[in-house]
Amino acid sequence: MLSTALGLAVAMGVSPYATVALLGLAYRIGWIEQLPALVVGVGETWVIVLAAVLTFIEFFATLVPGVASAWEAVHAIIRPPAAAALAVLVMWGGDPALVLTAGLLAGTLAFGTTLTKLGARLAIDTSPEPVSNGVANFGELTFVALIAIFVWQHPVIALVLALAIVATLALLVRAVWGLIWKSVGRARRRPGVAGIRS
Repeated sequence: MLSTALGLAVAMGVSPYATVALLGLAYRIGWIEQLPALVVGVGETWVIVLAAVLTFIEFFATLVPGVASAWEAVHAIIRPPAAAALAVLVMWGGDPALVLTAGLLAGTLAFGTTLTKLGARLAIDTSPEPVSNGVANFGELTFVALIAIFVWQHPVIALVLALAIVATLALLVRAVWGLIWKSVGRARRRPGVAGIRS
């Protein structure tokens, strides 16, 4: 169950609202046959509806450049403890040391994931159009859906794939920011060069 808890933590680092909504929906329609006793509540109608509403708010809020970055900055504080809490609920009833370890690791993974997402959003926000944000939103929802569902059937594989995708994205974000800073540096140097030549 530890792999399951940590896989969910990665999804929670992207969007706790979408994770809970999709997890509850998948459980209600039978894609997930069994959940831990303290996690079954995600299948309640009001929980699914609330999580879905928050997911839609998040989706449309992050379509707006600037607002998207602010949203991510605020949720960088919210997502790690939410992921830790869900991991503890998944592991509850097991060895206390393992439950505590799951909570700590889940919070750490979610923090790393949400920082990567924040870096990506800040990079995307350098472009004023909403299309790139929309594409990012659909990509995130697809990622969360796959992890939230398949982590119950193939927990180790789902966790490894999730970590690999996040690590790859982190490297890509770092490369993009490197290009952005190089472009900014060149733009700042050009007026000085022009002034010397004149």
